[in-house]
Amino acid sequence: MAAAMAGGKGKKKKWSKGKQRDKVDNKVLFTKEQFDRLNSEVPKMKLITVSTVVEKLKISAGLARRALNKLAEEGTIKAVCVSRAQRIYTRSIAEDGE
Repeated sequence: MAAAMAGGKGKKKKWSKGKQRDKVDNKVLFTKEQFDRLNSEVPKMKLITVSTVVEKLKISAGLARRALNKLAEEGTIKAVCVSRAQRIYTRSIAEDGE
């Protein structure tokens, strides 16, 4: 009988707080240094996506999308697949053989 009464007196379960992601502080406007890096490094990359540009330059995704659109219009990068969800670009290779 005493064992049955002591059942509810154990320690309460402690709930974990869960894993906390570090808050990223990506810029929403280009600095001069970031804009120069965009124009020099991004056209040399083989696979160019919004997320790779965000990681490399520490800018927001909206800014990266607009920058990639601008580079594609100028012809420095070439669109491979542009869909609603994902945009994939590659570097522009000069085709003067044909």
